[in-house]
Amino acid sequence: MATLEDKDTRYFVEIDLKSLKLSRCGFDQKANLHKGRQNNPNLHRLFITKGQYNKFVQRWQHELSAVLDQ
Repeated sequence: MATLEDKDTRYFVEIDLKSLKLSRCGFDQKANLHKGRQNNPNLHRLFITKGQYNKFVQRWQHELSAVLDQ
């Protein structure tokens, strides 16, 4: 099932602070993101615009395959 993209969609990347590696790249509805708060102190969620997200995914799609939300 595809995630709905509308005005409440937020795009983000999550970075593992211990390894400084990308752990997730995706988007979700604003209501599902708990106002950006992280339960895991070892992760940092960085919100980006839809344009930045699309460009990032386009340029790095092959490398992001392991962490990219489908």
